Amino acid sequence: MKLSEIKEILPSLENVEFQLEHGTFVPEHFHVTEVGQIYKNFIDCGGVIRKERWINFQLWDADDYEHRLKPAKLLHIIQLSEEKLGIEDAEIEVEYQDDTIGKYDLDFNGKNFVLRNKTTACLAQDACGIPSEKLKKNVSEFTGNKSSHCTPNSGCC
Repeated sequence: MKLSEIKEILPSLENVEFQLEHGTFVPEHFHVTEVGQIYKNFIDCGGVIRKERWINFQLWDADDYEHRLKPAKLLHIIQLSEEKLGIEDAEIEVEYQDDTIGKYDLDFNGKNFVLRNKTTACLAQDACGIPSEKLKKNVSEFTGNKSSHCTPNSGCC
């Protein structure tokens, strides 16, 4: 989800609720402790230089159980970050500490913001020699004499 999308959704909500992908909710007394724009300049394993940019939200679960972040307040925080930091529209990544600090993609299910688990991937699969699909072969395609193949009770397996 991009920053522009969350800004469109917030005015229509009564409450701001974040839910982990597996269904657990972030406690309703959470705080948004950071909003920022992150830049990443890196080289992938294939030698290609890459640049990425995204918006970072950090959620924090404090012990002040009476705290509730309202949509207008979060919208104000976003607008302030745009004004003071020059934040531009980009995809949002959410940091939240469950068992450990996790980074999540953000989605919306019509009622709640959903923290989607992020995954890693090789960006240069062609350079790494990783096939896009597993090659499937029939056993009959393997070469060699019959005595080199494993047979039941041969002791080779």
